[in-house]
Amino acid sequence: MTTTPARLSPGHARLALLALALGGFGIGTTEFVAMGLLPDIARDLLPDLWASDQEAALGQAGWVISAYAAGVVVGAPTIAAFAARFPRKAVLLILATAFTLGTVASALAPTFETVVVARFLAGLPHGAYFGIAALVAASLMGPGKRGQAVALVLSGLTIANVVGVPLITFLGQQAGWRIGYLAVAGIFAATTLAIAWAVPRQAGDPHATVRRELSVFGKPAVWFALATGAIGFGGFFAVYTYVSPLATGVTGTNESFVPFALVTLGIGMTAGNFAGGRLADRGALRAVFWLFGALAASLIFLALAAGQVWGLLVGLFLVGAAAAALSPAIQTRLMDVAGDSQTMAAALNHSALNLGNSLGAILGGAVITAGFGFLAPTWVGVAMCVPGVLFALAGWFVTRRQAIGPGAVPGDSPANADSPALSSDRG
Repeated sequence: MTTTPARLSPGHARLALLALALGGFGIGTTEFVAMGLLPDIARDLLPDLWASDQEAALGQAGWVISAYAAGVVVGAPTIAAFAARFPRKAVLLILATAFTLGTVASALAPTFETVVVARFLAGLPHGAYFGIAALVAASLMGPGKRGQAVALVLSGLTIANVVGVPLITFLGQQAGWRIGYLAVAGIFAATTLAIAWAVPRQAGDPHATVRRELSVFGKPAVWFALATGAIGFGGFFAVYTYVSPLATGVTGTNESFVPFALVTLGIGMTAGNFAGGRLADRGALRAVFWLFGALAASLIFLALAAGQVWGLLVGLFLVGAAAAALSPAIQTRLMDVAGDSQTMAAALNHSALNLGNSLGAILGGAVITAGFGFLAPTWVGVAMCVPGVLFALAGWFVTRRQAIGPGAVPGDSPANADSPALSSDRG
């Protein structure tokens, strides 16, 4: 049952896709701007600790990032389970409004503890927005392009790292981090208006129930895919969370250089995201294996070359490209193995990746606080790639038992075919 209007013009469809991507742009900005503003947040909210031990203050300030990620982990399955049957446009409007209010609360919260709580609340709509937006984008783009539809919605997130995050980081450094977050809230307000104007009405799945959506957790392959993202992708966030102290403390640049480092990483993420979407459409699980190898290699390069400006920039580009390419591959893999629970699967990818965000930020902060230096999170990232690959391999063994014929290879099992639930727009 398709819910996209048959008379929707190509121009209108492009505007709708841009509106969905604008939401991703806002999400990417609100999620990642804390990385560049971490010293400012620590200096303002933890002044006594900052005065006595800056490394410890930065490590504790990382909880602001972890709190947002924890909100995504909690919100994605909870909201997706209840939202699948409701009209998708209406749900997207509610989620965009919630982002606006949560980001305003983050800017106005008076203490470190209340900022942490506000960031948790702001993260709740994250996974459900991307999940539902991906399904809407897939219906607009047509069958056989799930990976590219996911990548298009995620493109707003990656472009945010080229434009939004550096600009808001600069604004926050000059005018205060709270002003930066208020600017992000303005992006979400614009997103709400864009969705209301451009995105066509789409009915939810009338057959969806909370039980059916939650049944996805009874599939072992889903758990392995979630673990692949949560553990393996955490290595990227172990590095990204502490880009600012890496650039200033290891490479020796000043804080004004941090936005340029973030732009470089964002360009890599944008390029990798689109490449990952195309790779996912050719075989999601195969893409996961290749891209984990690329991520590990890029992290090792960064660890060895970050002492030089050119090494820092090249390393950040490569890390961003490999990590961003993994995201649509992992999300497509989840949708492959989720059966009818497409809304839940599309949302769970962001729950898993943000669990990795939280874990990476905590582990990266722990090694810094322990005195191993600002380069240590990079090696934490390398180590976290190993279990990521092992979980992906376990998921392959699970689905390989269902493969047709003895010659199946990773990425070629029936689970990687286009899901009937998605191509018929039932999710």
